[in-house]
Amino acid sequence: MEILETVLGPLRDGLYAVMMPVSNFIWSYILVYLLLGAGLLFTIMTRGMQFRLFRHMAHVTFTARGAGDGISGFQAFATSMAARVGTGNLAGVALALWIGGPGAIFWMWVTALVGFATSFIESTLAQVYKHRNEDGVFRGGPAFYIERCLGWRWLGSLFAVFLIIAYGLAFNAAQSNTIAQGMSGAFGIPNWVTGVVIAALAGVVIYGGLKSVARTAEKIVPVMAIAYLLVALWILFANLSAVPDMLSLIVMSAFGLGPAVGGAAGYAIKAAMENGIKRGLFSNEAGMGSTPNAAAQATVKHPAAQGLVQSFGVFVDTIVICSCTAVVILLSGVYERLLSESPGESIEGIQLTQDAMVDHLGGFGEIFIAIAILFFAFTSILANFSFSSVNIEYLFRRHAKKAVGVFKVIILAMVLLGSVAELSVVWDFADLAMGLMATTNLFAILLMAPIAVSVLKDYERQRRQGIEEPLFDPAILKNPELVDEDVWPVKEEKPVDR
Repeated sequence: MEILETVLGPLRDGLYAVMMPVSNFIWSYILVYLLLGAGLLFTIMTRGMQFRLFRHMAHVTFTARGAGDGISGFQAFATSMAARVGTGNLAGVALALWIGGPGAIFWMWVTALVGFATSFIESTLAQVYKHRNEDGVFRGGPAFYIERCLGWRWLGSLFAVFLIIAYGLAFNAAQSNTIAQGMSGAFGIPNWVTGVVIAALAGVVIYGGLKSVARTAEKIVPVMAIAYLLVALWILFANLSAVPDMLSLIVMSAFGLGPAVGGAAGYAIKAAMENGIKRGLFSNEAGMGSTPNAAAQATVKHPAAQGLVQSFGVFVDTIVICSCTAVVILLSGVYERLLSESPGESIEGIQLTQDAMVDHLGGFGEIFIAIAILFFAFTSILANFSFSSVNIEYLFRRHAKKAVGVFKVIILAMVLLGSVAELSVVWDFADLAMGLMATTNLFAILLMAPIAVSVLKDYERQRRQGIEEPLFDPAILKNPELVDEDVWPVKEEKPVDR
């Protein structure tokens, strides 16, 4: 190990010297404000669709089935949720709490509320500009709609590279790392053993292709999400008298009004905002450009329908599951004890969540969190492969099959390496990759948002006419020729704008 450190240490230090200033600049001066600003703009442009259409979102999500030979709307939702529900919900929330204080949870909620509209815009665009693959599964996402609509293949390729780095490398390593930490804490299993087992299981699924990933996600994600929610609700009701004080602490701390406690960065507004938004984005992925890759795969009758489904996913991920983790931690005695005993020290995110669950449920709590993160993070690895492979195909086109085959090996290698890697390195690399991805995608969808808004208007117009399942006609677009005819055939002359 000493020899390895001698060789790799200077390389790591050099990488950090370049990586950290860039990452800090993106998050501190660009992405925090771009993310919230874009979300607010999209909320206005869609006339508050997250509030007006929330009930309909839920209905469409849980009835989005029957895809024939392709992937159903619900399977696409499950795949995107597999990516969303992972380390960001358990370890990431804990890290946000520790570094940014309880106020970080408030900013996670804000990120989610505006993220509804952002997720709708990007997922709807992915549906509009998707194309049919020879395996019967659609392909699409930011790289595709950037090239198709804006004509900038160079920017689409740049986004694809960022996504592959983020999802194929950094995020898979982060997911594997968190699983290993959880299994080590609960069962004493060596990290490398966990890495080998997870890599083997992931290999079985990903070598079955995108349909295999979708089917697996569809079975695992709902079960674990419901189980985690029920446990958190039990803890909430068992500590009901402490809930008002907890909520007050979260809100006041978000604006620097709480007591001066909370990790290295305390309750500074800047720290709460940055960490809340950063971890919120890592968790719900609204605006990052990841979930559109899953959204495009769905076989649906109207692009807006899948846009609404993916928008509802933001609610499930952040408002429900991330809040569950915050409840578990803040209502336990572990958080306050750490603040008094170890202020300013670094922590393992998943260990904090496990310790908090133990405080509530005893030994069962540690085991439950370990199992939860095993399934959450494992399905995230599968979804990460799905997103990455779509972008590998985009970059290599004629040689897509060979490139995806090589990438499968790389992904499994990252799972192995991530299980024994240093957590801080993994998260810092993930933050940089996520920031570059999100900045590129947000820039693109800000230019293309009017297209998604017109698609939503068409969907709502048909609903007002009594059509339960609206049908999409690209004739409503200004440039219908940019849409693949074999995906969305023009059915009528372009209607008069209403």
